[in-house]
Amino acid sequence: MTHHTTAPTVVTSQGAVRGRQEEHATVFRHIPYAAPPRGAARFAPPVPHPPWDGVRDATAAGPTAPQPRRDAFGRLDMSPYFGQGWVPGEDYLAVNVWTPDTARDDLPVMVFVHGGGFVAGSTRSELYDGTAFARDGVVLVTLNYRLGIPGFLHLPDAPDNRGLLDVIAALRWVGDNIAAFGGDPSRVTLFGQSAGATIVGAVVADPRADGLFQRAIIQSGNGQGAFSRAQASRVTRALARVLGTAATAEALASVPDERFVEAMPRLAGIDLTVDGRFDPLIGLSAFSLALDQQPAEAVATGRGAGIDLLLGTTAEEGNLYLAPPGHLTSSTEEDVHATAARCHPDPEKLVAVYRRERPGASPGELRAAIMTDALFGAGTRRLATAHARHPSSRTHVYEFAWRSGALDGRLGASHVVELPFVFDRTGLARLHGPEAILGPTEPPADLATRVHAVWIRFARTGDPGWPPYDGVRRTTMRIAETWTQVADPGAQVRLAWE
Repeated sequence: MTHHTTAPTVVTSQGAVRGRQEEHATVFRHIPYAAPPRGAARFAPPVPHPPWDGVRDATAAGPTAPQPRRDAFGRLDMSPYFGQGWVPGEDYLAVNVWTPDTARDDLPVMVFVHGGGFVAGSTRSELYDGTAFARDGVVLVTLNYRLGIPGFLHLPDAPDNRGLLDVIAALRWVGDNIAAFGGDPSRVTLFGQSAGATIVGAVVADPRADGLFQRAIIQSGNGQGAFSRAQASRVTRALARVLGTAATAEALASVPDERFVEAMPRLAGIDLTVDGRFDPLIGLSAFSLALDQQPAEAVATGRGAGIDLLLGTTAEEGNLYLAPPGHLTSSTEEDVHATAARCHPDPEKLVAVYRRERPGASPGELRAAIMTDALFGAGTRRLATAHARHPSSRTHVYEFAWRSGALDGRLGASHVVELPFVFDRTGLARLHGPEAILGPTEPPADLATRVHAVWIRFARTGDPGWPPYDGVRRTTMRIAETWTQVADPGAQVRLAWE
């Protein structure tokens, strides 16, 4: 039973907010960090929220960014990951804060950026409850950012990557306000998963975020996951055709969010191979960052050199995209080669390398392995190698290899499987069952405790407890029932992508 003793109040730069005292944390939900993005402002940089009078209630969850409904992948229940989808309301550029003690001002702070393919997700997901972080002495902040067309559509008369600008604005809000919630603004770790991790990598490389955070954790992101402007322009032209309007922010300012959400599924399958450049998301999303220089390339030149980095992937990321619709078992040799051709200039050679590495693998398993690296692995290694070149900061790499038994054991160590362990939320009922993310059997009793503790240890110290990654040994911690340090795992595969 949770006892609500007093209603704690904190004064922010915009006004006072009242949270709720829970068993292990004081929780503040839905505190705006930027003004509502309405009308033409949906395509403009974020601006500070107007101040309010009196005490704003911060005890209830708020609205979410406009987004299409995505609560299942085939047979797999993804609702704990995506939350309720679109909960309408303009004031959705907001943060949630879990704190152990509002009377302190010296606690480490962790700021989380959710995933969802740049088109879905929110702070309302059950997975992103920050109670365990607060229980263990960390102030946890989760944030919403603009998604899809308002967040990432490339437009000639608007700034690019508005969703990323929202994340930087939220970090500024943290810098200005987190001391009032118990946190130390000079001890901030930015972390994210999937699209959120790709955004974190880009924020590491972005001079506009200098000084706003000291460490970063990139879970299943891609340091090479941005579209070129030419690629992003193809999506813009396709949307203009779907909506029957000019492809400018000015023309789109009067289009309601409902029409954007309806148009999104019709942007699937655009060929984004431009000037010999492959689609870094191999067709999974029509939205990503639009950048002239990939984050890994910017980091190689020294951007983000002073930031400690922990980054990694799951061992079988690609299974999430093949197992739920049944393609892990139905894929053919032709499918393997088609997948390789979407992401590599020499598909025959690439397939041969994977076949040597995995002699007994089925076509579906080979295809999933290639997708794992195309979407996450190659870009993560490239970013790790680029960052490790600069001795002013530390680089640590992990691979999450615990296998879920979901979908008759086929889900395995897929994309998103590590999240319940990071947040110490493996007890959530909806994560368990034959078609749930963690599958029908219980994960090892202490795995969530250990993973969650390592993330916090890194946020506190910059050292997760294993040797740094460098361009020679490439030490990687493989996290499963047992934890194993591996030197340069899959070296031949890595070389095939380089």
